[in-house]
Amino acid sequence: MDRLANTVRPYAWGSTTAIPELLGIDATGAPQAEMWMGAHPGAPSRIDRGAGPVSLAEVIGAAPEAELGADTVRAFGPRLPFLLKLLAAGSPLSLQVHPDLAQAREGFADEERRGVPIDAGHRNYKDANHKPELLCALTPFDGLCGFRHPAQAAALLEGLGVDALKPYVDILRASPEEDALREVLTAVLTAEHDAMADTVEHAAAAAEKLGAQGGEHAGSYAAYAAIAHHYPGDPGVIAAMLLNYVQLQPGEALFLGAGIPHAYLNGLGVELMANSDNVLRCGLTPKHVDVPELLRIVRFASGDPGVLRPEADGGEEVYETPIDEFRLSRFVVAPGAAPRALDARTPQVLLCTAGTVRLRAAGGEGAPDELTLGPGESAFAPAGEHLTVSGEGTLFRATVVA
Repeated sequence: MDRLANTVRPYAWGSTTAIPELLGIDATGAPQAEMWMGAHPGAPSRIDRGAGPVSLAEVIGAAPEAELGADTVRAFGPRLPFLLKLLAAGSPLSLQVHPDLAQAREGFADEERRGVPIDAGHRNYKDANHKPELLCALTPFDGLCGFRHPAQAAALLEGLGVDALKPYVDILRASPEEDALREVLTAVLTAEHDAMADTVEHAAAAAEKLGAQGGEHAGSYAAYAAIAHHYPGDPGVIAAMLLNYVQLQPGEALFLGAGIPHAYLNGLGVELMANSDNVLRCGLTPKHVDVPELLRIVRFASGDPGVLRPEADGGEEVYETPIDEFRLSRFVVAPGAAPRALDARTPQVLLCTAGTVRLRAAGGEGAPDELTLGPGESAFAPAGEHLTVSGEGTLFRATVVA
């Protein structure tokens, strides 16, 4: 096993304090949005096996079957198929969706064929992979996930008392569900800029008042007012009002499958995702919004966002998802408890989020066969390496479905 040295990404929406507080270091005042753990080429973790720091991506690339195991390579190719993150949102992220695997392959091939530069601002597909995600809250965490039922969205918009929103209310109440959601989202994202900016301004002012008054939808209204504060005049503010507002408690999670519109708003969490950079944006961003392609990818179905809670599997608590590229679980290790064995069939990234945990290789005594991890510290274990965990703390485990 290897201790990981990880990169923190300073995206503008990041919290300035959440990751430093977890790591027990001084904040710099700059945003610290995501800490990446894995072998993503954008910011791979580094390990040191005695010859100095080297990229985990390079190590895996040099001997994929030895690091990942033959089954993982056969299923996903010679690369680690997931990326684990600490995600610290200090302000709302963009409203976005991700393609499924077939859509990603088709879109990537089309843009390659048309010669769209890979770093072009208007390019939609950076690779040929899908990007399902799982976000587990470490603190209270606010987000948007999936469409509200049209009747609920209509009531929310109507409650704002903004005349310019009445046509959307009528569509949401009169049309079949998928048609209504598609028509309203299309109208919002293609509206004349100045008119929509004015609508957003009035809607935000009304939402702020209603959020402060309390009542059934006060939390949703307050959240939308906060979004509008960060993105004044952005049509994504109205688009966000079509979505479920979700408040996760620590330990609860959201699974974000293909085509599900979503945005993270505030809080610290552990995110696990397939290795991809494919994002179609719906607003709350100055970046390119490709409305026709977005409408092809979005799944216009409403429903409960489906908050996940871990299911016990022996001493391991598992967040079940329909994805094979990744599997997230956690161990809450009690002092004095017998060491718990970790399944060694697949490669794994291990992240401590509280307390102190000790990883020991079977039969190992002392470094490098034993590692002690504190909050925010992580390790990589190749497939086939049998480990046990002990100590007192919380350990998240990212791996693939065996």
